[in-house]
Amino acid sequence: MINIGIIGGSGYTAGELIRILMFHPHAKLDFVYSTTNAGKPLSVAHHDLLGDIEMNFTDTVNPNVNVVFLCLGHGKSKTFLTENQFASHTKIIDLGNDFRLHKDEIFDGKKFVYGLPELNKAAIKNANYIANPGCFATAIQLALLPLAEAKLLNGDVHINATTGSTGAGVSPSETTHFSWRNNNMSHYKAFEHQHLGEISESLHQLQDTFTNELLFIPNRGDFPRGIFATLYTTCNESLEDIVAKYVAFYKDQPFVTVTKTAINMKQVVQTNKCIISLIKKGNRILITSVIDNLVKGASGQAIQNMNLMFGLEESTGLHLKPSGF
Repeated sequence: MINIGIIGGSGYTAGELIRILMFHPHAKLDFVYSTTNAGKPLSVAHHDLLGDIEMNFTDTVNPNVNVVFLCLGHGKSKTFLTENQFASHTKIIDLGNDFRLHKDEIFDGKKFVYGLPELNKAAIKNANYIANPGCFATAIQLALLPLAEAKLLNGDVHINATTGSTGAGVSPSETTHFSWRNNNMSHYKAFEHQHLGEISESLHQLQDTFTNELLFIPNRGDFPRGIFATLYTTCNESLEDIVAKYVAFYKDQPFVTVTKTAINMKQVVQTNKCIISLIKKGNRILITSVIDNLVKGASGQAIQNMNLMFGLEESTGLHLKPSGF
């Protein structure tokens, strides 16, 4: 069994980790760390766990667990790892943004591998430390990586993506409370979202000649979970050739499906799946990519990485049912 600790246990990503790990055949939850809820049952923060798991939050860590998931606010993982030491054998998977970029991948002698399995599977299998990708970054990279590998990204990429309210974290804010968010929509951080850096680095990993712009408009949706991303760029290849390249690129990736049919977000919500739809109009290719921001965009992908790191089949514990209606 893989002995597991979770740091920052009262947030959305930690709650999703707990729900999936409870049914993972090789996982044993050792502790869930939360300074604000120490001593209280997990169900105080994660109400749906009432009756399913008898465990309390703790404000102490077991430094000898096999793997620890960091579910802290962005910028807080480095501080936590400076103040808390783990055994040399403990693997670390960070769900924040502290180690995602090349300039941040080395910390305290630890090298963090960027944990997008569809891009870096071989490196993940041999890694001890993982920087889990961002949710928007996951949806957008999976939409573009096959074009980059084929050296077909030769124009600006226009991206419009809408995420659910859980993407903003569990702490309430002006733009996340129900009265503001319901029946409402807005964009934010237009052309300068923090995930652009990791997206760009991954694309350059496959196509180092890509110098055009990623014109990204992130939107706040009035639903709790999921990401619906549409991207378009110029491409002179036929639709059939492009689809064939996508199918070939993802043929050994269990969670990515490619189609020419229209797709919707409910097909992936509460799963670790990404579905990609391709449509061609003239010399423009339209790519639609849908994921659950808390699963494939965060906790599910983190468990997928854990499976790879411990030599398990990467889909172990991740055969999850979408909410179709």
